[in-house]
Amino acid sequence: MRNLAETFVRRAGARTRVPFAVRFAGGGEYRNRDEAPAFTVVFHRAAAYARVAAFGHIGLLESYFDGQVDIDGSLAAAMAVGMESGAASNNLLVGVRNRWHEVRFSNRDWAQAKKNAEFHYALGTEFYRYWLDDPHMMYTCAYWKEGTKTLEEAQRNKIEHVAHKVRLQPGESVVDIGSGFGGFMFHAQSRYGVKVTGINNTTSQVEMVRAEIARRGLGHSLEVIDTDFRDARREYDKVVSIGTLEHAGRDALEEVVRAHAAFLKPGGLGMLHFIGHVGHFQTEFFIRKHVFPGGWIPSLAHAIAALERAGCEVVDIENLRRHYALTLDAWGERFDRNWDRIRALDPKKFDERFRRVWRVYLYGCAEMFRSPKGYTHLFQIVFSKGNITRENYPMSRGFLYEPPARREDAGAQRAA
Repeated sequence: MRNLAETFVRRAGARTRVPFAVRFAGGGEYRNRDEAPAFTVVFHRAAAYARVAAFGHIGLLESYFDGQVDIDGSLAAAMAVGMESGAASNNLLVGVRNRWHEVRFSNRDWAQAKKNAEFHYALGTEFYRYWLDDPHMMYTCAYWKEGTKTLEEAQRNKIEHVAHKVRLQPGESVVDIGSGFGGFMFHAQSRYGVKVTGINNTTSQVEMVRAEIARRGLGHSLEVIDTDFRDARREYDKVVSIGTLEHAGRDALEEVVRAHAAFLKPGGLGMLHFIGHVGHFQTEFFIRKHVFPGGWIPSLAHAIAALERAGCEVVDIENLRRHYALTLDAWGERFDRNWDRIRALDPKKFDERFRRVWRVYLYGCAEMFRSPKGYTHLFQIVFSKGNITRENYPMSRGFLYEPPARREDAGAQRAA
């Protein structure tokens, strides 16, 4: 089995410019370059060889999670090598596991969709508070426009960018599908004077947001409903969906998109912010198995076609892939910096295995979005229910980049 595992790492080493080393259990070392390695993979147990031989990069990662393998040095560089070299491609056995996982954890059933969401999002507000931005706690791609220096500023930029895209106006009703910790809701209500309803199927997040609404005395403007994303009970002037579509699943995508349309009043504007593929590819098994059960990354084409079938017009598409790499860099740095505090919250839940899984997730996804060979992107689609007119949407997108003072003046004039 060691020979097969060694063949796997040698193949990766020949296909990357990044220098790395591998130390094998029982002795022996491999180096792909005659220079200092960016990282070293250390096999502690021979059992890891069989996992790598059978499942390729998944076997290597799962051996790392279980402590059979260590990765000393830059984990980010190790993740980048996996993608650059093609070592992160799924083999037949991983493909079978991936497909079974998709069937087993399908989001078609609302109860299973809730379980899937809570596996990841019900880890506790304090856990997320240690590494997300303060105070909005936005757990989605930020917007790093030129001059942005901090995660807090980048997430505020993102909320503003979304608000401008859907042309928020005072007094409008807005639904925030997948509202998370309520960052968009609170900012939109305060900055634009809109009434926002959050839709969230993670009960602990709903309870946290409801408590904050009550603390701020905003019950007249904000509410959050603990229900499935497909529970379209009424129509709103605007629809905002930030990081929801990738949780729909292959067999529920059409239903979720139809619900987005059902939430929107005729002539209204919506914004769909989601991770999507350019082309048709399988979703990475590691993410599904260890991080987001039920997750599935649709293609941009899937999303556009589903919107059109739901009676929506696609108004604008923007790709923020590079912004997500920077966001994940910030999350990973904060996660590492605050790990001792995170572990102290619950040493049994937040153990070494959890730390390793989440570091691979955060640093691996950063490199995925950074990779020049990558096909995973972050899209924002502005859509309307029915076709837009000259009266309800500008003829160019220049309004998105007007100085804030001009936007505020324009908003005041429209309100008057």
